[in-house]
Amino acid sequence: MISGRCLALVAITLAVLSGRAGAEAARAQHGDHKTRLPNGLTVIVRENPAVPAIAVSLLIKVGAGWETEEQAGITNLLQQVMIKGTTSRSALDIARASEDIGGSVSGSADADFSEIRGSALARRWWDLLALIADIALRPSLPDGEIEGERRIVLRAIRNRQDQPFPLAWDTMMGRLYGGHPYARPALGRADSVARLDREALALHHRRFFGAERMILSVSGDVATGEVVAEAVRLFGAAPAAQAGSDARSTSASAALDRVTVTRPSAQAQILMGFIAPGVSHPDYPAVKVLATVLGGGMAGRLFTELRDKQGLAYSTGASYPTRVGPSYVLVQLGTAPANALRAEAGMIREIERLRNETLSGEELDRAKSYLLGQFALDRRTNARLAWYAAFFEAEGVGHDFDERYVRAVGAVTADDVQRVARAYLSTPTVVSLGPTSP
Repeated sequence: MISGRCLALVAITLAVLSGRAGAEAARAQHGDHKTRLPNGLTVIVRENPAVPAIAVSLLIKVGAGWETEEQAGITNLLQQVMIKGTTSRSALDIARASEDIGGSVSGSADADFSEIRGSALARRWWDLLALIADIALRPSLPDGEIEGERRIVLRAIRNRQDQPFPLAWDTMMGRLYGGHPYARPALGRADSVARLDREALALHHRRFFGAERMILSVSGDVATGEVVAEAVRLFGAAPAAQAGSDARSTSASAALDRVTVTRPSAQAQILMGFIAPGVSHPDYPAVKVLATVLGGGMAGRLFTELRDKQGLAYSTGASYPTRVGPSYVLVQLGTAPANALRAEAGMIREIERLRNETLSGEELDRAKSYLLGQFALDRRTNARLAWYAAFFEAEGVGHDFDERYVRAVGAVTADDVQRVARAYLSTPTVVSLGPTSP
């Protein structure tokens, strides 16, 4: 039976939806409806009746960016253990419940957030919400599951050290970010993961898994009012987090140097990194276009110039991840060890061209079309629609950022690209990994 307190919360929430928050709920043309429960939890619903299915993404504002060196990897380990048991369900119960509703449930952690996600048949959406709420709010953290997941994580950390590209990537993050939490992989460090026990995981959960740090995003064949009312019932009594201040380091000081890592490998891996702005910075759209000009598929400059024309690359690309704090532009290339120095010089030339020469209108249009096309393709499923809405909300730019982002990319000019290239692509941090030192 629903308690009087929960009924009151339902009434309050539905009033918010139909009253002052009605404009916000009906605002977005893409159909997203957003409300905030009295305890601070954010609920976003996208009504998508195209298929009889539903996807749920519960994002919690905690990840590697909140961890210290002593507890590196705690969020990822906690996420994996949480889906292995609650106070009323065993790991087997959770697996069976997921199958029974025609879907799945899983968890993961990243730099700025952690996630519990699930999918189900639309007619069982309330069962999926109940399962995710149980996992998020009442994990039992069984000792046996902690040890099992710890072994899996430690094995994954060891494997990264044995694989050339992940090792080069982790080395680059350490050089780019130094003492900033972003320097550490979400998997954590082997020594810290080995020390984490149930008490540490339970404390981490109490500190960060509070209602005001949670964003519940639902996409599928559902009705907004029903989802919000059920969210109130399931999450309305969730306690606040105990973390206190949410202040984090907002700056990173890159080691502007070149590091060589010698490892047995068939290829040489060359990575160049530059600190770049976070998602809320006005330059974010222009830097997105810049990274696409460099490494946007087969039309990117690195591919056309270094792979097609000069034969200096087996693989190449560029990335600019979306972060709350300082992000980075990273260009990478895999090549024959004998070509490593020539390939590295070629990468520098392409970066300098962006700094010194204005893009043609054709190249600019091609880059923007590729960037926005990939963005649209990645938002075709309920799972990705739910994730993006929660992700942008967690990043602090709002669940409707996708529309503003598309418009901002469309407004980027060739002068904007050259300006941000000069601002951010100055002295690179370089990591070169191969079987011999070049």
